[in-house]
Amino acid sequence: MTAPAQKRGLAWLWHELFEASLVIKGLLAGSEALAGLGLLLTSNNLILRFVAWLTSHELTQDPTDPMATWTQHTMAAFSIETQHFFAIYLLTHGALKLAMVLLLARRILWAYPAAMAMLTGFILYQMNHWTHTHSPALLVLTAFDAFMIYLVWREYRTLKTTRLAA
Repeated sequence: MTAPAQKRGLAWLWHELFEASLVIKGLLAGSEALAGLGLLLTSNNLILRFVAWLTSHELTQDPTDPMATWTQHTMAAFSIETQHFFAIYLLTHGALKLAMVLLLARRILWAYPAAMAMLTGFILYQMNHWTHTHSPALLVLTAFDAFMIYLVWREYRTLKTTRLAA
């Protein structure tokens, strides 16, 4: 394979990775927004009863089960205010990401720098939150967002070049 053909093949692969990342981001964003909506529409008491029901069988078998006791302890502090915070956060975060995905999928040029700025903001927030929680999940999300920034940047550069040539 010649060098230009290899480069076209590599460009195609990067584009396909970008498209796949949009699908993944879109699915996660939609799920996030739906979870926020669910939290907003579900009563706090129902959530607390549901978690108590989920953990009761495990605690009957083993009263010291770490996951079940941690879950019940955490839910004891799950106030209506906390629920509303998470509902609004998930709903807004998910809606913003879903809008970003839709704009990028439609190849709207100004959305690319906006998406990179928004993803950078998410990374900064996640890393700040990570300093308090040390959650490995935040590191995974941050790595995915950083890779997404790279893919968006590559796609933006290609799209701009193509449009300028046309």
